[in-house]
Amino acid sequence: MISGQTEASPGQRLTVTMAQVDCLVGDIPGNADKILASARKAVDEQGADIVVFPELALTGYPPEDLLLRPSLDGRVEEALDRLAAEKLPAALVVGTPVRRAGLLYNAAVVIEQGEHRAAYLKQQLPNYQVFDEKRYFAAGTEPCVTLIQGVPVGITVCEDIWMDGPVEQAAAAGARLILNLNASPYDLDKQARRKALLERRARENGVSVVYVNLVGGQDELVFDGGSMVVDHSGELAVEVPQFAEGLFPVEFIVDRHCQPVSQAPIPEPSLEQNVYNALVLGVRDYVNKNGFASVVLGLSGGIDSAVTLAVAVDALGPERVRAVMMPFRYTSGISLEDAESEATALGVQYDVFSIEPMYDAFMAALATPFEGTKPDTTEENLQARLRGVLLMSLSNKFRSLVLTTGNKSEMAVGYSTLYGDMAGGFDVLKDVPKTLVYRIANYRNTLGAVIPERVITRPPSAELAPDQKDEDNLPGYDTLDQILHQYIERDMSAEAIIAQGFERADVERVVRLVDINEYKRRQAPIGVRITERGFGKDRRYPITNGWKLGK
Repeated sequence: MISGQTEASPGQRLTVTMAQVDCLVGDIPGNADKILASARKAVDEQGADIVVFPELALTGYPPEDLLLRPSLDGRVEEALDRLAAEKLPAALVVGTPVRRAGLLYNAAVVIEQGEHRAAYLKQQLPNYQVFDEKRYFAAGTEPCVTLIQGVPVGITVCEDIWMDGPVEQAAAAGARLILNLNASPYDLDKQARRKALLERRARENGVSVVYVNLVGGQDELVFDGGSMVVDHSGELAVEVPQFAEGLFPVEFIVDRHCQPVSQAPIPEPSLEQNVYNALVLGVRDYVNKNGFASVVLGLSGGIDSAVTLAVAVDALGPERVRAVMMPFRYTSGISLEDAESEATALGVQYDVFSIEPMYDAFMAALATPFEGTKPDTTEENLQARLRGVLLMSLSNKFRSLVLTTGNKSEMAVGYSTLYGDMAGGFDVLKDVPKTLVYRIANYRNTLGAVIPERVITRPPSAELAPDQKDEDNLPGYDTLDQILHQYIERDMSAEAIIAQGFERADVERVVRLVDINEYKRRQAPIGVRITERGFGKDRRYPITNGWKLGK
């Protein structure tokens, strides 16, 4: 049933502003301030009739167990009352939790003319990958179609557009325009999947769809925005930039279909550009929202630390980034030259602290217990751990967040040292396979050459032993990353991967390394998620288990 007043006349114009905003989880008063400021600007500068905000914009997404706090309801009610008290001439559609009959719902509230005009309760609650909404929310069952400026508007929230039911309900109840509020995190081909889905939903139901998505970093997640409008025939009419806040108005001509006025298409970004932007946004928001003054990282002269440094500078500016080279007897002259070149090109503070004296002191202390043994990975790991101690000391003294530099390929097979190169607070490349790291490096150099070409072309090495190369211990990264993709992101068995043409020895070795290194990954810093199966909430295997995961 449609609530509201008189329907609009044919040919009437309606301006809907998509408020693609970056909210801070838990800061309900601050988020309300941002919502009000955005709404005022949309009204004053764009003549907005409706301003649509993302899913749970009032609390930020995902609020997780903050939703269980006893004071939640009071804070939310106070903020909603503030929004209503402003009595803006436009209708605000705001994502927020609401409680009904003792149950908490993920909702969208319509505030118009100083009143809470309507509320939609999300029906489809995702409970997969990084989502666990069924832990917190009850599911709604009814559509919400309300007259806003005389237009029958249906409201849905995020997953409701992905699943059959809610859009069909709203269309059957008379909606000519669907507002879909989202907190949809980025992954490699997410925007293409969104477009295809929205085009199908709009076409099948004969309604235009306004898709408004959150933007910003929240722990491991990055929300990329990419808000858009699809008309009733399934044609993309408007798409806004990803990874940027903004207020984006769209004019509709009110007729039988409420037709959006199409805007010029924006250039299609490359995969590398999108991944790089996701990393930059993830680092910027993690550092700033958690109140760190600066970041520090170990700069080795290798590809991973070079890309991490570039991301950090682009996220925070060179004045907030410190790079530290910590050479040892196995560090090549090329690595020293390239690290200095990168630091100079990016304009960061650069220090060189040799770990040789510290290593010698530790080995002297361990001489008795190590007597009669041969050097092995113990001595290699000691080098990494000494570097970790130095970085963490700089972190403590200067309130700098340590950025670690391990990539997804290394995290997967445990090619890293606990309390060494894994020591730190945020891993920029944690979900980026090694082969993609190289592609990102080449992309970043198109914006300005800051990574020396030989860093990209020479064989990767941890330089923890003489003439050491990564491929001494691992299959080539082209092969390794393909096996890891099948095993981790597609959940294929070892036998199924071998059947695709990979060498049995390579597959069984890689699968075994993935299986036995779960304990390491649990102790690794969080990092930006860019795939559908990152090492975080996406993949939750027990450390202690008897299941043969490769079978």
